[in-house]
Amino acid sequence: MKALSEAEWNIMESLWEESPKAGSRIVADMAGRVGWSRSTTLTMLKRMTEKGIIACEDNGRMRVYVPLIERETAVKKETDNFLKRVYHGSASMLVSSFIKKQRLTAEELLELREILDKAEEERNG
Repeated sequence: MKALSEAEWNIMESLWEESPKAGSRIVADMAGRVGWSRSTTLTMLKRMTEKGIIACEDNGRMRVYVPLIERETAVKKETDNFLKRVYHGSASMLVSSFIKKQRLTAEELLELREILDKAEEERNG
C-alpha cells in the first residue's frame, strides 16, 4: 500500500467515521471540513476508486462508498514513512525529540513507561 496523500486522508477519515456513505454525504462532509467543491470531491472519489483505496457501489439512485483500507493499516504506514523520513528510522530519536518539546504529565510518563515495559517483555519472550 502506498501512503495516502493529505487529500486522500480527508476522504478516508470521513469514511472511517461512517461507512458505507453516499457520495452526496461525502461531498457535504468535504465542503464542511476542507472547503472542497462538489467536483473536487467527486474527482477524488473517482481517483481513489481507481487506485483501489475505496470501493463504489452504484445502486441506481446513488453511489455509495466504503474504505478498502483499515484505519490502523493506514496509520501504521504513515507512521513508518514519517519515522524513516524524519528520524532515519530511529524510534528513540522520535521519542526523545517529542519528550524534549512537550511537558508530559505524570500520567503520560507512566503510560510511556508501561508501553516500554510491555515492549521489552515481548522482545524478551
